Parts: sequence; structure tokens; C-alpha cells
Amino acid sequence: MEKIIQKYNVPGPRYTSYPTVPYWEENNFTTQQWIQTMLRSFNESNATEGISLYIHLPFCESMCTFCGCNKRITKRHEVEQPYIEAVLKEWNMYCAAFPDKPRIKELHLGGGTPTFFSPESLEKLITGILSKGEKAPGYEFSFEGHPNNTTRKHLEVLYNLGFRRVSFGVQDYDNTVQTAIHRIQPFHNVAKVTFWAKEIGYTSISHDLVFGLPFQSLENITDTIEKTNSLNPDRISFYSYAHVPWIKGNGQRGFDENNLPKDEEKRKLYEEGKKLLAKKGYHEIGMDHFALETDSMYEAFQTGKLHRNFMGYSASKTQLMVGLGVSSISDSWYSFAQNEKNLEDYYNRLEQNEFPVFRGHLLNDEDLVIRKHILNLMCSFKTSWSDETNYFKELPDILLELHEMESDGLLQIGKDNIIVTDKGKAFVRNICMAFDLRLKRKSPETKLFSMTI
Repeated sequence: MEKIIQKYNVPGPRYTSYPTVPYWEENNFTTQQWIQTMLRSFNESNATEGISLYIHLPFCESMCTFCGCNKRITKRHEVEQPYIEAVLKEWNMYCAAFPDKPRIKELHLGGGTPTFFSPESLEKLITGILSKGEKAPGYEFSFEGHPNNTTRKHLEVLYNLGFRRVSFGVQDYDNTVQTAIHRIQPFHNVAKVTFWAKEIGYTSISHDLVFGLPFQSLENITDTIEKTNSLNPDRISFYSYAHVPWIKGNGQRGFDENNLPKDEEKRKLYEEGKKLLAKKGYHEIGMDHFALETDSMYEAFQTGKLHRNFMGYSASKTQLMVGLGVSSISDSWYSFAQNEKNLEDYYNRLEQNEFPVFRGHLLNDEDLVIRKHILNLMCSFKTSWSDETNYFKELPDILLELHEMESDGLLQIGKDNIIVTDKGKAFVRNICMAFDLRLKRKSPETKLFSMTI
């Protein structure tokens, strides 16, 4: 196994999109084209499946040094109201462009730290969003909560607005690891918010764990997962720490690379954690994701309805996802669009009554076919070209390349399909990379991606 890990532990994308952001053709993209494809997607899907909304809330009171997200560190809570007003203005611009009232199937609050905002501010935000739209049948609203500052009132206010899913960032319970990543978070705080959420009626509670953190050991992982199992969350995200200190604004310079578990050592953390989760009844439903059989994510995986986008995995697919807020990414299926990453630039564009989009990509026919295969692999651990629309001329060359992975026991190649083995699930990013034609045609000249293992 050690040789296999060394062989495949290379830099690679996490595939929340295809093409991945570094391979967007930004020069061939305009905001007007985004609006056109967005309206096309809205007209094709709003009446049937509805749309998704991702709202990025960037503020955090302190910097967690494991985090690679877009955030603004501040303790000044007066920033809440101007930001909410800006997001609602952006939403109103979209609603003015829509030909009909949007039906919201999914809504997710991410960050940053959404619970940096007061319950009253979040209520104002969601009420404003819903005043222009309506909840689609089977809607799912979710948010990310920081265990240290999520109050019972946060949970009650959002529950009353329709939220039933919540994820709490745990990472690791060891004090040395927490100190290194600047995230001091006692088990008591996590237990408290988890019990509150259950009492209030949340139907899907998730804990986010990370392996590969500085100073993290097998003993740490065992202790963290045993504590997590004692709280019995419905879902668990067990992420591989992505070391990308070259990204601007990233706090991952607070420790030395030598402090990180490497290759086989890091993989042991995952494998041991996976065993402990399996004993407790958690099933692997996607890359880094586990769920109990009672959770809707597990049902979606079993029925082939699991989806993956810039929000991560979701239990249902919508063709159109609109991202609101600084740095948010939208997806019309036919194109991607990202908002301004600088907060002041985001505000300035809205003040000029402009959509705050600063870059994007129009997907061509080849992109759309490759995207389907990568989504299939990420969400179902299999893909097929039995439908001729999923066949493309480079496929025979890709299959020749995948024969080596088949020999290594990572997948099985059939007449018109590929199935990832249990052994291969840990290498699904590598398998997807075999389909990534843009990455093949132009290897990155600088560091872009974290290591796959």
C-alpha cells in the first residue's frame, strides 16, 4: 500500500467543478454571457426542480491556520448590516432579471463563519431572500456553525426559517493540534450545540473532521472520532488537510511543513478513522463523506441522486446555482461565474448597480461531457458511456491510461463503464484526473493544487 500511496500522491484538483477554476477561459467570458446562460438554465429548470443559492458570509473573529477559504478577519460586528444589505441588493438584481419567481430548492450559508452574524442579522438576510422567492417542494436549507459562537438562538431562528441541516467544524480535539491551527474548541462546546440542534429538531447534523493536520497522530484521530461517535451526528465529513500556503490571504504559514504527517503516515490516519466510522454504522457516500443510513445523503447516494457542486455534496441536483456574496461562484451548468474576491470591490460593483462578477468560463461541448463523467465518479464511484452522448474521442486513450490503475486494484473497466473499487475510493481524485483533458493539455507551471492523498 505504501508504494501505491507514493505513486499516486500528486497535486490534483478536488473537482468541485470541471473545468477547475485555474483552467477557466476568462478571456472569452463576459458578464452578459453569464446572464444569458443563467436565464437559459432558469427557464429550463426553475419550474421543475427549482434553483440553489449559496451565500458566502466571509467574516471570522480569528484566523484558523488550516483554512484556505476567502475570509475577512475582524471583531467589529458593525460590518454585518452593510454586508447583508449588499447581498440582498445582489439577490434583488437577480430576481429582477428572472422572468418568474425563483423557487428555492437549496440554500446554504457558508463562510467564513456564518454564525459570526447575530441571529437577528441572519433572520433579516433569510427573510429578505424569501421575500423575493418561494420554497420549492422538498427544499433543504443548511448552514455552517462554529461551535464556539453558535447560540441556541441561532439554531432556533434558522430552524423557524426552514433550516434543517447544520454542519459544525470540529477538525480535531487534541490541544496541541488545536493550538497549531489556532482553533481552540473544547469538546463540551461541540456537544452542547449538537444536543441543542437535536432538541430543536434538526434532521441532519454533520461534524467536519480533518486528517493530516500539524502534529496530528493516530492517537489523536482515534480520540477525535470516538468523541464524535459518542455524539452520533447524522453525517461526517472527514477531509484531507489541503496544504496550500501559496494562496494569497492563507494562514497556513503558522507551522512548518515538517510538522505535517506525510504519505503513508497520513493515509493511516484516514484508514483508521474510516474503520472506526464503519463500526458505528457510517457509510462512505462520496469523497471524504460518510453518513448514517437514516440520513438523506445516504439515500441520495443509494438512489444515484447525490450531486456535487461548489457547495460540496448535496442530496439533490439543481441545474442552476446562484452564488451571492464576495468570492461566491455561480453555476448555470453551461457556465461558471465568480464574484469579486475583494470585499471593497464587491461593494463598489453593487453601488454601480452591476452584477459583481469578475471572471468566469463558458463550457463547450467537450467540457459538458467530461463534467458528467467526473460528477459520476465523484458522486457514484462509477461512470458509463453506454449512452453515445457520453462518449468522446479521447476516451480510448484514457482507458489505456486507466489500465494501470486497474492493475493496481483501484477500479474495474467494463465494456462501457468504469467502477471504482473500495480500495480505489481513496484515489478518486486521481481517477478523475485521467479524464481531465484540460489538465492533460496544459500542466500547471506553478503550484495550484493540494496533494491528492
